[in-house]
Order: sequence, then structure tokens, then C-alpha cells
Amino acid sequence: MDPLTHGLIGSAAAQSVSDKEKMRPAAFAGFVAAMMADLDYYIHLPSDPLFNIEIHRQFTHSLIFIPVGALIAAAVLWWFLRKHLTFKQLYLFSFAGYATAGISDAFTSYGTQLLWPFLDTRFAWNLVSVVDPLLTTGLIVLVGIGVWKQKKPLIYGAWAWYALILFFGYIQHERAHSALEYSAEQRGHHAEAMVVKPTIGNQVLWRGNYIHDGRVFTFGLRAGPFSQVKVYEGESTELMDIDEDFGHYQNTTLYDDLRRFERLSEGYLIRHPEKPHVIGDGRYSMLPTSLIPLWGVETDTTDTDRHLPFLYFRDAGEEVRTKFLDMLLGN
Repeated sequence: MDPLTHGLIGSAAAQSVSDKEKMRPAAFAGFVAAMMADLDYYIHLPSDPLFNIEIHRQFTHSLIFIPVGALIAAAVLWWFLRKHLTFKQLYLFSFAGYATAGISDAFTSYGTQLLWPFLDTRFAWNLVSVVDPLLTTGLIVLVGIGVWKQKKPLIYGAWAWYALILFFGYIQHERAHSALEYSAEQRGHHAEAMVVKPTIGNQVLWRGNYIHDGRVFTFGLRAGPFSQVKVYEGESTELMDIDEDFGHYQNTTLYDDLRRFERLSEGYLIRHPEKPHVIGDGRYSMLPTSLIPLWGVETDTTDTDRHLPFLYFRDAGEEVRTKFLDMLLGN
């Protein structure tokens, strides 16, 4: 989730376990602690671009790291809140706030290693976008007024709002998933793998991908709250086979990096349609019907011992915005 929403959820968690008299310092502690988990975004190895992608939402978001993360947050916040809270109180509020970070991110579409180091599985429940204005606005109002008025019922209202958004996301996800399964069946396709994710900023328009017979297919799925799911057929492309295309580069950095990126992409590897040397993650694109990936790695077979560059392809031009809005509005 975005940092503001993380902070608001962490603030609500801390206030939920505080006395009325301590709600304001608790709110601040929970807000900051919840955001601190995302400091892993700034961990880089300049020589290895994929390292940052692997480390993000890894150990700092793991359930086992919560006590350590909370202790680090409390140590930092102690310099600001020691006149208002004991360290025991501060640790409790930091713990409550920090504990929400990994779980909240798992509800989004990117994936979070909640069980690291025991499992490297990235949990992505795909119920809400990484940025959801409706969720954030409700939390701003309820948590903000709750802090100002020091009224716990408003904080409980914030939790109810959060739960409502997630429940709505679950219903929408299941509707979109069912529509994608039906579309695959209608085409006589046997989906070997299937994933449905919300598009940016809403829970109405979803992106669906499945793999059939060595190809990746993508669809836009508009799940209107009061209408049937409308399916927008998108593009398809050949699934990339690392061993077929790069098998003769085994035991090189190039090959190892492609395997790393394959794990991060859950097997949805495709070639960028306009950049044949770029291998992308077929699950993400600016448009739900497009297979121009949001990100990928660039291969260079002339230097197989160099780590692969990680590139982004975010085109939010007028044409893309218009097509997105047309699908979002059901046109």
C-alpha cells in the first residue's frame, strides 16, 4: 500500500490499544511504525538491480520480524515521545502499528513474504490496489477526526471501513475470477495458471491473466457493482521459456538473473512486444488488455557475467488514460 494508507492503518491499530488520554501520541507512534517497514525500498546493491526487487516486502514485512521492527521504531520514536510515553507504552504502540504493515501489503496485488525465512512465497490476495483513493479517504476522515476528538468509536469505524473495502474487494475479485474462467472455457482453453488483480485506484476494473498451451492471455474485467461482469478481450503472446532461449548460458549471471526474475514473476515471463531484448512480467501493464509489461529485465548476451538491468515502462499518456477510463466506465 502507499505510505499514507499504511500510516493511517498503523495509527488506528495503535489507538485501538491505547487509553483515551494517550490516543494522540499513540496515533503518531503507530503511524510512523507502520511506514517504517517500507524502508526496505531503499536497500540497494548498485551492481545487482534485482536485489532491491527481491528484498522489497521481504524480511521487514515478515511476521517473525514484527517484534524487531517494532523495537527499531520505538527506539527512533523515543527521542520524540519520551515526554509523553514510557518506553513500554511506546513499544506497544509501535508493535501494533508495525504489525499491520505486512498484512496490509498482502491484501494488495504485489506480493509479500509474510513467512520469510521459512517460505519465500509472496502472498498476494489481490483484494485492493496498491493505491486506492476510496480506502484512503475514508481512513483520513475517520482516523483524523478520531485523533482530533480523541473518540475511540471513530477508530473502530475506521476498522469497519477497512474491513468493508476488503470484503467488497473479495466479492469483486471472485466475480472477475469467475468471468475469466468462463471466458477461458468459452475459448476451449485449459488454464494452467490464472491470476486476477485490481487495476490502479479502483475495485471495478480488474486485469485477468491465464496461461494456456504455452501462451499468456490477458483480459480486462469490469465488475460493475450493479451489472454483470463485462469482459474486454486483450492480447496474447508466447510464454518465454528460459531453457529454450537461454539454456546454453547456464552457469552465467545472465541465466541466474533470468531464473530469479522468473520466480518474482511467478512464471509469467514474456518478451516486450517492442523491445525484443527485454523480458517482462506479464501480470502487470498500464492497461488490463495490454501485454506491454510495466517492468522487466534487459538481456545482453555479449556480457553474460553482468547483472541484468531492471527497467520500468510506465506510459500514462492521453491514449492510455482514455482507453483505461473507457473500460472503467464500461464504454
